This record gives sequence, C-alpha cells and structure tokens, in this order.
Amino acid sequence: MTDDEGVAATAQPVSTERVRILLSVPTLEQEAMFPAETRAALADLGEVVEHQPGELLDPSRFRAALAGVDIAVTAWGFPTLGAGRLADAPELRFVMHAASSIRTLTCDDFWAAGIPVSQAGAAMAPAVAELSLAFTMALLRRTQRTDHALRGGGDWSTARSIPRAREIRGSRIGVIGASRTGREYIRLVTALGAEVLVHDPYLPEGDPLRAAQRDLHVLLRECEVLALHAPATAETRGMLGAAEFALIRDGALVVNTARAELLDADALYEEVASGRLDAALDVFEVEPLADRWRALPNVLVTPHLGGATVESRARAGRIVVDEIRRFLDGAPLQYALTRADLERMG
Repeated sequence: MTDDEGVAATAQPVSTERVRILLSVPTLEQEAMFPAETRAALADLGEVVEHQPGELLDPSRFRAALAGVDIAVTAWGFPTLGAGRLADAPELRFVMHAASSIRTLTCDDFWAAGIPVSQAGAAMAPAVAELSLAFTMALLRRTQRTDHALRGGGDWSTARSIPRAREIRGSRIGVIGASRTGREYIRLVTALGAEVLVHDPYLPEGDPLRAAQRDLHVLLRECEVLALHAPATAETRGMLGAAEFALIRDGALVVNTARAELLDADALYEEVASGRLDAALDVFEVEPLADRWRALPNVLVTPHLGGATVESRARAGRIVVDEIRRFLDGAPLQYALTRADLERMG
C-alpha cells in the first residue's frame, strides 16, 4: 500500500554534448518548479526545448516536438506514451515525470520499450502531510463548525454550543497507508503527542511502524481520527463503505487528502450529513466539487491542492534536475519506477 516508494535504476553514462531535453509542464507549474536557478541547472544538462502538454495531443505536433529528444520532462496532461507516440520519438531514452502518478503516462507498449522512468512525487509528501495535519487539528477544534455557524448568521451562543473541542495530544489517530506522505503525517502528529495506529499490509519486517499495525476493522473501531494516505489501486478502491463507516465511533473525524476512490462517497456523505462524523476533504468523487458537500456545517473542504505549495513545486523542480543528472552520469535513480510498482501506487 506504500504508494510512492521508488526503486533504484542505473544506466550507462550518457554524453551531454548533444542531449536534447523536452520540458513539457503546464506554464503555471513550470514557473513554480523551475525558477531561474533551477532552470539554469536544467539548461546545463542539455539543450532544452519547451512545449505545453496540451499541444502535444496532436500527433503531428508531438512528432515535431519529440524529434531528436533524448529526455522528456512530463507532467499533467502529457499524452500516453503508446506504440505510436514512441515510434515518433525514436531517440527517447529517459522520461522524468515532474508530477506523481504515471498511470496516464505509461501503458503496455511503454513498459515493453524498456525506457526508464522516474517521478517527482516525493516533493509533495511534506505538503500533503501538512494539510492533513491542519485538517486534523481543525476538526479536533471544531473550527469548521464554529466558522460555519458564525458565517451562516447564527448567534454567538449557538456557535459556542457545538460539541466541545479536543486537543491532538492523546488523540488516537488511525492512518491507512504508510506511504511517504503517510509517514510524514505520522511523524508530525506523534511529535504533537498523538497516539497512532496504522493499517498497511505491506509494512516490511523490521519497520518501526509494525508495532502500531492493526487490522482495518480494529483500527476503525479504535480510532478517533481516521486519516487516509493510501493509493487508489485495485486493492484499495472502495475499501471504506457503509459497513466500514458504521464501525467508526460516534463523533470521530475523517481526513482524506489521498484519493476519493478509497471510499464510498455516498456512504461517507450520509454519515457526515447525519452529524455522526465530521470530515475534512481535499479530494472528491467529482471535481470540480459537487454542491452537496458545501452546505454541511461539519465538513471542511479544499479544492484538491494538498500538494501544491510554493516549496513542494520548487522541490519537484530540483528532483527533476537531480534525476536527469543521475541518468546522464549513469548513477542510480532515486525515484525510478517499474511496472510492478504501479500495482501499489496511486
């Protein structure tokens, strides 16, 4: 269930004399990932050509843009690298994905071609973990309820009559998914005195988190806060439905900054709308956000921006440059992925 663990990969040193690097990242994100210093470092590695991902959906423009390209820096919206695309990029030797999930980027043909691929998802882990922490503390302090009461025109005494707030110290938090993000979240909440339970069947032997490992149903019964940090895979999609939510104690809190597919949105909505559970959500079954969540006084919502901080985007750019440098030097890649990795990744 660890959705973002990479594997090492090596390559023979590559001459940089004629290396051509395609930079295909949406403009706004490109500016955030590649400020002047990082952009200069990328240019030091080879000739950089820029094309927006959307324009490369056109086969003829893709063919022209990839002519002579050795390394492609991809991101959201880049075309899937199937047989036809790869035939139009005969010199492509390495793909560096500046975002996280590569599911829409790769396919059977890509893996058969044996082109190494790496990604910069590690850059987002601290940012998503911080939002998850912020959600946790806001729900514990009933911030969403008091804010809604005051903004909705309720009187002062009504806003003060909500269930009493809790502190994070001593709270029992159940974490589903010991991913990089999950581990960073665990580090943050334990530093503040929370007790953590973990559900992740892929924890290796000797992992310190194994002492906190619980069966899913046991974790749901015991936790006061449920935080989701697992990937959306065949194994995890829909893992939380009406039966699972029924196991969670009254007054518990649900935090999802991972994937909407992990849970039955209708089942969660019923529990939150009834007032039995409170929730904080950064991901939704339909995006842009469906209206039904907006009116609930006990839900905190954000528009799927958990990983999008100034710092995370800058980290991603540095990872891109470092991974390309490693590839050119023939050094092990830090964040390389294989087809097998996708079975446990979002």
